[in-house]
Amino acid sequence: MTLTPRTPTPIDAVAEEWVDTLSILNPTLGTYIGRDEADDRYGDLSPAGHDDYAAEVRKTRVALAALTPTDAIDEVTKTDLLSELDLELEFHDAQWHLRDINVIASAAQDIRQVYDLMPTATAGDWETIAKRLSAVPETLRGYTQTLQEGIARGVVPARRQVTEVAAQIARYTAADGFFAEFTGSAALADGEMPASLAKDLTQGSDAARAAYEELRTFLSEELAPAASDIDAVGRDLYALHSRRFLGAVIDLDETYEWGREELARMVAEQTAIANEILPGATVEEAVAHLEADPAHKLYGTDELQRWMQETSDRAIAELGATHFEIPEEIRSLECMIAPTQEGGIYYTGPTDDFSRPGRMWWSVPEGVTEFDTWRELTTVYHEGVPGHHLQIAQAVYNRAELNSWRRLLAGTSGHAEGWALYAERLMQQLGYLDDPADRLGMLDGQRMRAARVVLDISVHLGKERLDGQGIWDADYALDFMRQNVNMSDEFVQFEVNRYLGWPGQAPSYKVGQRIWEQVRDDYRAQQGDAYDVKQFHKRALDMGGVGLDTLRTALLR
Repeated sequence: MTLTPRTPTPIDAVAEEWVDTLSILNPTLGTYIGRDEADDRYGDLSPAGHDDYAAEVRKTRVALAALTPTDAIDEVTKTDLLSELDLELEFHDAQWHLRDINVIASAAQDIRQVYDLMPTATAGDWETIAKRLSAVPETLRGYTQTLQEGIARGVVPARRQVTEVAAQIARYTAADGFFAEFTGSAALADGEMPASLAKDLTQGSDAARAAYEELRTFLSEELAPAASDIDAVGRDLYALHSRRFLGAVIDLDETYEWGREELARMVAEQTAIANEILPGATVEEAVAHLEADPAHKLYGTDELQRWMQETSDRAIAELGATHFEIPEEIRSLECMIAPTQEGGIYYTGPTDDFSRPGRMWWSVPEGVTEFDTWRELTTVYHEGVPGHHLQIAQAVYNRAELNSWRRLLAGTSGHAEGWALYAERLMQQLGYLDDPADRLGMLDGQRMRAARVVLDISVHLGKERLDGQGIWDADYALDFMRQNVNMSDEFVQFEVNRYLGWPGQAPSYKVGQRIWEQVRDDYRAQQGDAYDVKQFHKRALDMGGVGLDTLRTALLR
């Protein structure tokens, strides 16, 4: 890392101001990065709020476009921030906000999930939470108004996403659901909860539950009947989403064909390893053999959490001593069981001052009580070190070179998830997956990601089914995934619903890995005998999050 801080430039100033603006317009985003000035409220999700946001985007874009970069860091900032601002305006013009609801990353989840990241140690912390809880009704009314505007304009989401989110909300608002449990178990780290504060929390929780119930009624009785029977978004919208998640323009049809080839390669590699585990066995037989082996089992979420933490701590200690420069500030990664049961596994980055460390979250579906270490080992590397945590926390740390936008908010899913898959393969190369069972687990994940490239592009572009019997639909997509993953059916169903409602995101993992590997190989060819993979990783990670087209240009300049 550069020890002498770089002198901020006018482009840095615009980027810093954009972070300030986002933290006020979208307080949940502010909470995520550790900006607490708006922690007691939410943003305006009404149609007027979206128009105000678009106006701020245009204002920032004009200011940025007028500036000339002073160095290579400025060039990256200007290129990537302009690209992001342009995309925001394209999405606004496409009226995506009028139909923006899905099972994993829409306002229905964001409004609830922010409490997972809020501090809860002091009375002041809980007072802030009580105020934010009391603000839930207003922000959900604004969200409802936006979706109602979509109905009026004929811009509606797929019915499947609406009904699935309504079911999620029922779990949030149940007597033993999130809000009741969250405030019901509220306690101070030191001292007794004041009665007045306990009352405020109860009232806030009740208000939030009632508001979510109103949203659920709207979804079930008004939006679902008006929603579309079609899950696909079509080629034009899909191309827009693909650009957002990759920060790169790709040939969708060529990528689809590559995805089919990559899937076949993963299947062949898995088949070879299955024979190592159990001579003559198919992949399915090898999986069944491992699933019956208690030596590879974890029982219950407490045991899962302990194993995750121990595995993560060991990887950080060993890789930090050998293959990566890992500053002390980012050597802490908390492995957590999420307070929901939706089925996702995800990472949240540290706050700007590292007072809240990076965290790996596991949302375990209801009824799932057994976990296979051979399948999940690579997940810890993917979410932790050398995956997301090393990449994202290192960017947060690099304040000597990068402005706040570059460190905390820039980047794409393809950059982050592509690096995480790249990191999985790297761990194999470094000897951390020498056990054939662990390699089979890594390939199980890689096969799933390759299958998602095929599925996502096929469904949303309306491609012909692989069996030639019509075009892809949700039922065929579910059958296809069941054939290509070895996971609980609850998880598979959630995953397919996620792909249908979040177009372009699922392929960004494997396509991102492809682009990362292409950039590394091109960089190696350019450097010749001077090539050093450790130096390549350092240069790439020191840049922070960027679009993948920008990554390629900056590293090969």
